[in-house]
Amino acid sequence: MHYDIRDTDHDCKILALCGSVRRGSLNRRLLDLAARGVTEAGGEVTFANLADYPLPFYDAELEADEGVPEAARRLQQCVAEHHGLLVASPEYNGGYTALLKNAIDWVSRPLPDGRSGVTLVAGKAAALVSASPGPLGGLRSQSALRTVLDKLGMLVVPESFALGLAHEAWGEDGRMRSEPAERQVVAVGAALHRVVARLN
Repeated sequence: MHYDIRDTDHDCKILALCGSVRRGSLNRRLLDLAARGVTEAGGEVTFANLADYPLPFYDAELEADEGVPEAARRLQQCVAEHHGLLVASPEYNGGYTALLKNAIDWVSRPLPDGRSGVTLVAGKAAALVSASPGPLGGLRSQSALRTVLDKLGMLVVPESFALGLAHEAWGEDGRMRSEPAERQVVAVGAALHRVVARLN
């Protein structure tokens, strides 16, 4: 099996990942808004629910004994089919979630043809948003995640958004109470689209 982005037929396909699979996740709401910036700019967004990719915690012994899990292969294929990542990163104890880190670790494992899984993301662009009930809005989780994505060779766009006091930020109509903040979130997706278009 060979994973190749050239098999796709759209010049800006973005994979949206949320580090939380909680129902009603504030980070998923933020991700939806940022995705709107991609689509309004003419791109295409696919949402991948990490709950649909059940993975054991990465363990080299498990990989050696059993190989790369089928769910990890499916996630690798999904990443391969997109030009960039849009990630919403909750903050747990000052860092990003184990769910998100584990998914990244499995994606980086060798592909069926022997290439490193890192080749699926290296050179591609990523954008980050985060929401938290705390005042910093998940900035520390973004910083930690940016370090990992940089290490994998991704270009993390400067535009990002951290929503503090996120539990108070949404109105009963489902929209953000602050229109300027909503525009900033949408702008993150638009910025990602611009960078991907230039890279392609």
